Amino acid sequence: MHLLTFRTHDDAGPAGRTGDDGHDDTPRLGARIDGDRVVDLTALATGAGVLLPPDLLGLIRAGEPALATVRDLLAGAPAGRPLAEVSLCAPLRPGKIVGVGLNYVEHVAESHRTLDTDRELPDRPVLFGKPSTAVTGPGGPILHNADLTKQLDWECELAVVIGAPAFRVAEADALRHVFGYSIVNDISARDQRRSGQWFFSKGQDSYAPFGPVVVTADEIPDPQRLDLSLKVNGELRQDSNTRHMLFGVARLIADISSGVTLEPGDVISTGSPSGVGAGMVPPQFLQPGDLVEATIERIGTLANPVIDAR
Repeated sequence: MHLLTFRTHDDAGPAGRTGDDGHDDTPRLGARIDGDRVVDLTALATGAGVLLPPDLLGLIRAGEPALATVRDLLAGAPAGRPLAEVSLCAPLRPGKIVGVGLNYVEHVAESHRTLDTDRELPDRPVLFGKPSTAVTGPGGPILHNADLTKQLDWECELAVVIGAPAFRVAEADALRHVFGYSIVNDISARDQRRSGQWFFSKGQDSYAPFGPVVVTADEIPDPQRLDLSLKVNGELRQDSNTRHMLFGVARLIADISSGVTLEPGDVISTGSPSGVGAGMVPPQFLQPGDLVEATIERIGTLANPVIDAR
């Protein structure tokens, strides 16, 4: 299943508020079907007289019985509405986002050359955190604040959404704790990192575009066989496959959970392949007016414009 969160019109104000046109813009739980149509799961559940959590985080926490209800609803669902008629939101607001650095061999090499990181491959995952306030959804703006950075960069990454609590999980059992997969664009202010400000480098508002959907794990049995790419203004900048990860999804879950409990709705952003702006010759960085499109096979495309935040 391809699960999502959406609003029914573009002029979305504060959640739960009815606009001048009479539409309720409360974010709604939905599913993408047939590639380009959206089914309103909240409305389906109400019409069928069944209980369903009102949002994706609640659905994840409710576990398999709730997913079974969704499957039943979709089995008899109407055609839905065109995707173009709704406004997608971030699928959910994670409790925590665990980022992974230097997880593709070629990115290790380009980072050593341009970002002064170690030449040697790491012997265990390199982890950092991004706050949930960094999340923005499909079409949400990436904020370029020239007072804080002149080196705003992109990183297309497979996002792992945790479905069951994980603490000290063995690698062999790790994928059982995955609810599904999505996309995170790990936006980075490279000059902030060089000055030692990791939190401002990775965690500013809008630095975690997330979406457009969460694809349930049953539809992606092997997360290490997915093409991923990124374009800026239509020009290809990143092009790789998750098989090139230094540490695969199962290893990441095992390593993180060795000391930190992963909870339902948490997100692991699994690292970027090569092709970031800092690694280009000469380096190229995002500017207001740019459009960034991150694509992962079987999930979709996450597109976000860059705007001047000052």
